[in-house]
Amino acid sequence: QVQLVESGGGLVQAGGSLRLSCAASGRAFSTYAMGWFRQAPGKEREFVAAVNWSGSNTVHADSVKGRFTISRDNAKMTVYLSMNRLKPEDAAVYYCAADASGYARRSPLVYDYWGQGTQVTVSS
Repeated sequence: QVQLVESGGGLVQAGGSLRLSCAASGRAFSTYAMGWFRQAPGKEREFVAAVNWSGSNTVHADSVKGRFTISRDNAKMTVYLSMNRLKPEDAAVYYCAADASGYARRSPLVYDYWGQGTQVTVSS
């Protein structure tokens, strides 16, 4: 089992940057793919980015490509989401999730474990 705790959210002005962290505990973190998702009020949870077990493969949603970067540090059992040039539409609760397949995948349905989320607010 994997426990996930997100941090790093907060209030930022449009055009600013934040880096989210997701600290994992439990066994075999380095075998899991990790993903970031977000959910704004009244909207469905949407895929943001994912990284495979080794960090060698990443995928990003078109809406964040070129602005957000997912990365991981298996020694620290942590996955990161660096967010630059933030827009008001990026505001949401951001969740990290772990996928036992090890492959970077987009569907939230395949993820096995979820964190509690961290709020990101972007002022215009």
